[in-house]
Amino acid sequence: MTARMQPAIASMARSKQSVGSVAPEPQASWLSAKLWLPVVLSATAGAVDVIGFLALGGLFTAHITGNLVILAAHYTTGAFGQVAPLLAVPIFVVVLGGVALLFGGLESGRHRRVLLALHAALLAGCLALGLRFGPFANADAPIAVLTGMVAVAAMATQSALVKLALVDSPSTAVMTTNTTQLLIDLVVVARSQGEPGVLGKARRRAKVTSACIAGFVIGGAAGAILESHLGLGALALAVILATLAILLGEMKE
Repeated sequence: MTARMQPAIASMARSKQSVGSVAPEPQASWLSAKLWLPVVLSATAGAVDVIGFLALGGLFTAHITGNLVILAAHYTTGAFGQVAPLLAVPIFVVVLGGVALLFGGLESGRHRRVLLALHAALLAGCLALGLRFGPFANADAPIAVLTGMVAVAAMATQSALVKLALVDSPSTAVMTTNTTQLLIDLVVVARSQGEPGVLGKARRRAKVTSACIAGFVIGGAAGAILESHLGLGALALAVILATLAILLGEMKE
């Protein structure tokens, strides 16, 4: 009888151990594409946003909020461009909505590849327009506005890409949201309270979020330095980063 009961007892013990422990989720190593892809996209957004602001009359290519502020400042002081910030909001919404309609139902890996390529192509188009027709003395000139709207379309595509194909990644353009989440996660980790799974998730998220914030700042600083010497030619940095993002997107996580 004892011999017959031993397998059952061992099985019950294993079941109890499995209930009492949670398998650790895989960590994103510092060499993982899962970490570096959103970081590179954050650097791209930082560079494009700064270059657009400096070279296109104060246009924020990645931030609807920023363009609303610029519009308010324009109508109050007369400074900055008027047309591009006004068009940026509907262009951003239309492009993002169109991308979501076209790619929302596709398998994640497939539409990530297509969206990364589209993102890079739009940035390359913006660079070509800037090199051919820039610099722009009048930010409200039609060709200047067109150049800005191509950049806005690229950033809208990037925002859609993050939501559709990089679901667990932090934002690559909205650093206010990222800073808020990072501080909350750091407080959770510092308290060391709660379930182990919650603490582990907070640590992983803080790691990626902090890297994205750093990438955005570095990209913005590099974009500002290059724009002061190259004008809209500085967008070559964004094209290089977008191309690197395509390569990272093909890597196994």
